[in-house]
Amino acid sequence: MLSNYSNPEIISLVEKKLDNLLSNDGRDSLLIEAMRYSTLDGGKRIRPLLTIAAGSLSSSNIDTLITLGSVIELIHCYSLIHDDLPAMDNDDLRRGRPTCHKKYNEAIAILAGDALQTEAFRVISSDQLDIPANAKLKIINLIATSAGHDGMVGGQALDLISTGETLSLVELQNMHSRKTGALIKAAILCGYLSGDNYKDDIYTKLNTVADNLGLLFQIADDILDFTSDTVTLGKTANKDFVYNKATYVNILGIDEAQNMAQKLYKQTLTILESLPNSKQLVDLTHFIYERSN
Repeated sequence: MLSNYSNPEIISLVEKKLDNLLSNDGRDSLLIEAMRYSTLDGGKRIRPLLTIAAGSLSSSNIDTLITLGSVIELIHCYSLIHDDLPAMDNDDLRRGRPTCHKKYNEAIAILAGDALQTEAFRVISSDQLDIPANAKLKIINLIATSAGHDGMVGGQALDLISTGETLSLVELQNMHSRKTGALIKAAILCGYLSGDNYKDDIYTKLNTVADNLGLLFQIADDILDFTSDTVTLGKTANKDFVYNKATYVNILGIDEAQNMAQKLYKQTLTILESLPNSKQLVDLTHFIYERSN
């Protein structure tokens, strides 16, 4: 049962899977090195943890969830490499060390991100993900949608275009529901879809939980960027404010942003308390709300 695993144990299993997926045996050493540098030994692994936690609601197999969560983490790590590039958010620091393009160069960083994304879809469409074909197709479609124009990439484009512009709250939420929320939502829903004990009413509730957590994660991120420091964050602090990025703090102010986060936090816990086997998701909701980096 998944309840036998603590977060450190689960993260250790995810790290082992990621290390295995990015083995450099017989492959191009520099490209694999850059992929491994940007993926291993860092990060909170929120998305895999959400996948695994949601899978506990549908009695999914732990090995399946570890693989699925790791695949989603590969896509997340690809997005971080590209987000940090000079043409994007132009950052020199990620997870407390030089970003991929600073460690290597821009060309290798671009290719490393591309390779992580394609590797994710190779694994998820292979026999390594042992779930029925119909469920696998739904999961592949959900992840592809969340990562593409209607999800993460489209949200990043909106973020770039809106820098220095004044957005309404609705426009801001649309942007971040795609840039940040879409992959978080996919992580949760795909975890639930991978199990045998599927129920429509629970999926509907998880859909709302996933939307809330994606939004909560981004608001918490904006608050931390404004209130924390570079050492604690492991990335450049207060950068959103300096570059006049569209954030919840810049648009609403710090007090209202904190109030909005608290409301989402309470709403999410109320829904989760009505679901069986939701303790892991409850714990992760606490973590997302209370995190310091």
